[in-house]
Amino acid sequence: MALCFVVAAGGARSTPTAVPSIEARPHMAIWSRANGLSRARARVPAAYCMSAASSGEAATAAVPEKVKEGRAATGKDKGAAEGGVYRHTVNLPETGFSQRANAVEREPQLQAFWEENQVYQKLSRNNPGDKFVLHDGPPYANGTIHMGHAMNKVLKDFINRYQLLQGRRAALVPGWDCHGLPIELKVLQSKKLKKKRLEPIELRREAAMFARETVEEQKQQFMRLGVWADWDSPYLTLQKEYEAAQIGVFGQMVKKGHIYRGKKPVYWSPSSRTALAEAELEYPEGHVSRSVYAGFQVSSGPDAQVVAQCEPLRNILQQSQNENKPLRLAIWTTTPWTLPANLAVAVNAELDYSIVADDEGASFLVIAEDLVESVSAKLGRSLRKVSVIKGKDLAGLEYQHCMMSKKTCRVVIGGDYITTESGTGLVHTAPGHGQEDYIVGQREGLEMLSPVDDAGKFTEEAGEDGEFVGLAVLREGNEACVRKIEKSGVLLLEEPYAHKYPYDWRTKKPTIFRCTEQWFASVEGFRSEALRAVQGVQWIPASGEKRIHNMIEGRSDWCISRQRVWGVPIPVFYDPQTNQSVMDDEIIDAVQKLFAARGSDAWYECEADEILPEKFRGRGLVKGSDTMDVWFDSGCSWACVAGERPELQLPADLYLEGSDQHRGWFQSSLLTSVATTGAAPYATVLTHGFLLDEKGMKMSKSIGNVVDPNDVINGGTDQKRQPPFGADVLRLWVSSVDYTGDAPIGPNILKQVADGYRKLRNTLRYLIGNLHDFVPERGDMVAYEELSQVDRYILWKTDAVCREVQAAYDTYAFYKVYQIVQRFAVADLSNFYLDTAKDRLYISAPGDRQRRRSCQTVMYWILMDLLKLLAPILSHTCEDAWLNLPEGLKSGKGVSIFMDGWLDRNAPYRGVAFDAAPTWERLLGVRDCVNRTLELARMEKVVGASLDAQIRLFSSDPELQRDLEQLGSGTAKLGSGADVDSLAALFIASDARAVSSRELVDTCAHVLEDQELSLVVGVDRASGAKCERCWCYDTAVGQGANSEDSAAGPSPGSAHPTLCPRCLVAVQSLGL
Repeated sequence: MALCFVVAAGGARSTPTAVPSIEARPHMAIWSRANGLSRARARVPAAYCMSAASSGEAATAAVPEKVKEGRAATGKDKGAAEGGVYRHTVNLPETGFSQRANAVEREPQLQAFWEENQVYQKLSRNNPGDKFVLHDGPPYANGTIHMGHAMNKVLKDFINRYQLLQGRRAALVPGWDCHGLPIELKVLQSKKLKKKRLEPIELRREAAMFARETVEEQKQQFMRLGVWADWDSPYLTLQKEYEAAQIGVFGQMVKKGHIYRGKKPVYWSPSSRTALAEAELEYPEGHVSRSVYAGFQVSSGPDAQVVAQCEPLRNILQQSQNENKPLRLAIWTTTPWTLPANLAVAVNAELDYSIVADDEGASFLVIAEDLVESVSAKLGRSLRKVSVIKGKDLAGLEYQHCMMSKKTCRVVIGGDYITTESGTGLVHTAPGHGQEDYIVGQREGLEMLSPVDDAGKFTEEAGEDGEFVGLAVLREGNEACVRKIEKSGVLLLEEPYAHKYPYDWRTKKPTIFRCTEQWFASVEGFRSEALRAVQGVQWIPASGEKRIHNMIEGRSDWCISRQRVWGVPIPVFYDPQTNQSVMDDEIIDAVQKLFAARGSDAWYECEADEILPEKFRGRGLVKGSDTMDVWFDSGCSWACVAGERPELQLPADLYLEGSDQHRGWFQSSLLTSVATTGAAPYATVLTHGFLLDEKGMKMSKSIGNVVDPNDVINGGTDQKRQPPFGADVLRLWVSSVDYTGDAPIGPNILKQVADGYRKLRNTLRYLIGNLHDFVPERGDMVAYEELSQVDRYILWKTDAVCREVQAAYDTYAFYKVYQIVQRFAVADLSNFYLDTAKDRLYISAPGDRQRRRSCQTVMYWILMDLLKLLAPILSHTCEDAWLNLPEGLKSGKGVSIFMDGWLDRNAPYRGVAFDAAPTWERLLGVRDCVNRTLELARMEKVVGASLDAQIRLFSSDPELQRDLEQLGSGTAKLGSGADVDSLAALFIASDARAVSSRELVDTCAHVLEDQELSLVVGVDRASGAKCERCWCYDTAVGQGANSEDSAAGPSPGSAHPTLCPRCLVAVQSLGL
């Protein structure tokens, strides 16, 4: 509905309520005296034309320019009724709170106001309540923020602003993750440095400069979103105090025996030339590997027969030798490049294995019995079963290495990872290139062979006579291995295999498993403690608990070392003669003090003996070159920040990040905290999903469906297609989605949210505008007990909304806040209460307590509640509204809305029961039916505006009929009475009353029956003359105050012959 700050004598009209189509109500029967209905809507006079839920644009033409600009509407405005002698007597809204947000200019002004008045700083430090600590997970300092960043920070701001309004000390210390490969690569690839060979310390200084510049850029973008935080004192993982505290956590883990050095296969990125943690991997769709089925030939001489542990196997070996048909172990692998490192074939001891005759291939094959059929189909030839044996009986058999003619290997017992879900049931085992392979190799005493260098190329150990040296294992090296086994007759089948494969999340290139010397955190040493800690945390949504539990339960030890320069050095020294590591508490303490004083650059600026405690000097020890995993960096923030800053505390009340952080920051924080303190660093973990476009597709720059938060706020290059919505519309979008799943966003969604925003803004504007002359301290406030039923009903609804919204905030269900408030503003306020209130507000005498001041009292309480409910979300808008409150309302209020606290617990309607609520719920159903009847009557030209109408009602439901008769017991005519609780006021009609029978309704020109309500509604044109001031029709127009009909004779009203009785009282109170 359009809200107009205007009074007009004719022409401009507005629909009082949003009226759904008749077709939507099949239970309604329509009876009419006339034919030729045409679709139309009921109208009200422009004197009342201001609806809170307007989208803004429809009513603009009728709104005076001065009002659009936020100035008070006066009788001189062109939108007022021209020529009407009473145009100055109507109480129009006045406010400086503009209809348009003008967010691009106004929001920065409001942010400057907050900063000038130190609003956040005062509240977060001085509020009387307890601390509330939402510990900020550090985004990576690389590039501008994206919509995921925006949603994350805005969600955090909702929570903290709500906590501040609750009186708690909620400080947000923002953080940034500043070390790691992406920044290092950015520096190395920059134009000015690309051709220059940088020393480590030079690279680190350039990287630090790049990180700080990015932090500053992202900080400004976060601040533009309206996010409150300690922006002047953020934490950066490159800060010396942070690095020192991180070394302290590392030292505690060393002391407890959780850190060790070992040679193990780890995820290795040839493109980055460093080890990777599981959290640094991604698994893109569409990866296809070259998979091969191969047959490793078993040694079949007398020695092999002695090794064979069962009679069937010995018989097959003898037959194989006699018939010159080799026995082969059928294996399947998706990484042919690992075949040079093969040292065993593993089987499941409890599985049944078939020995089958491959007559076409002139050999016998060993395959898991359950997989014979599928392998046969793959190879495209018949496999005839000869014998069945247990896997344990294969152990000890030797076979010829597939790549090296002089090397033999053996069959070993593997583990439960060997199944019959795919492959052959026999697993090619290369201990240097796989986690399970490594475990089996350790148990069986196998060599940790890994003939691949840092660049992912074969070394001389691969193959024979250096045949593979220098070949990249993921490209030509893989091809060479396939061709080698094909040439030697080992290859049974090659085929493409689509599956998920780990990629380096930074370079977007595939990784490999490679055995190297690395530093590890032994998760096994505290796994059970970590799992117990998980159970003590509240996970929202609850599925997060199972997810992280499974990850920790099944994870391997954490590889924390990286072969890069830009990071926190691992504080270890090595004996160059023995390559033995040297690290103890004294060394770690010395490094921690050094970093606290000079930062980790000192590791590269100082010689080893300058860092080492005195007793280690002079031994020729050299500094280690490995740096720590960046997940170890950020995973220590609980100790480096939450445990150090006085405004924070441990455990943090809340961690809030994307769901991918179950394997990232949530997990690294938990592991470091449990390893050193035995407890989780957080009490609650809340996760949000990822962003999708309007079609449900993942956002991608190549597709062109990425939504940039900066364009949403300030507009894009084409501002017709990408208009500037401002930060509050973006914040409202965040509140509108159920963020626990993936959230869609796009131009159409943003437009819908912007429409919803305008409705809320216009609701606030209407409330403020109609309180311009309301001064509680002057005695304008009407006591709750003196209020009408309709007033108490809407306050009861308001209080119920407040309880629902507070519960939603308490459970972080912001989409419920959005839905509840939006529904209340549109359905309960704009379409009902504020619609019916216009007559009271505009037409009554300014000081009329029974009609106008009572309505203003209610609007005041609604406004105060609505502003507080919306403030955490629409922070700029609510602050703007607060600053534009009429002077009469500002007494005793905070400078900022956020300094005024949460809802007023002492409001007279708070928690008060309203027994008549069911009655009013039924009456609203009647109002809906009446509006539909008015719509159809207007289509028949029976009436124009609703004020043209005379309404008669009858219900065969005794309870509803009683409600109608009670509400209609006063004056039936709007213009002749002062009753607020009346049918005429409820329907905005000149005359409305309940009648005693259906027949009295059927005499009306237009009749509608609602079978669901057992209600019949009749509409006729109202009798009497039209009041020039309020447009009501009444037979008492010109007859004076308190007149019921024209028979009353001459009265003082003769001085105002075109006014109804209540308008006469109003103008006389103004001295006219």
